[in-house]
Amino acid sequence: MTSPRAQRGAAVETAALELLRQAGLQPLARNVRFKGGELDLVMRDGHTTVFVEVRYRATAQFGGGAASVDRRKRRKLVLAAQLFLQRHPALAMQPCRFDVVDASGDPLQLNWLRAAFRLEDCGFA
Repeated sequence: MTSPRAQRGAAVETAALELLRQAGLQPLARNVRFKGGELDLVMRDGHTTVFVEVRYRATAQFGGGAASVDRRKRRKLVLAAQLFLQRHPALAMQPCRFDVVDASGDPLQLNWLRAAFRLEDCGFA
C-alpha cells in the first residue's frame, strides 16, 4: 500500500508530465533511480534532453518547491543525469538542460522553470 504522500507525489508528477507534454516535450523516462539520486522526469525538447525535478509544497510560505532545489540537490541531479547519459550514449551527444516544475496548493498550481540551473551553479565547470 502506498502512503498518501507517495500518492500525492505521483499525482503531482503526472500533472507536471501533462503540462510538459502539452508544451510539446516528449517523455523518455520517469522516476529513474540511481545510487545517490533520482530523476523525476526525463524529456526531449527538440534535440535537447531535459532533466526535470518536480517539487511540491502545500504553500509557498518558505519559498516554494523551486527554492528547495538547493546546491546539494542540484549536484545530485547532475550526477544522476550523468549516470543516465552513460546508460544512453546516443543522448549524451545532444544538449541537455535542467528544469524544475514547482507545484503548490490545492487546487494544484504548476510553475515550469525552464533551464532552472546550469552546471556552473552546482560547482561543475
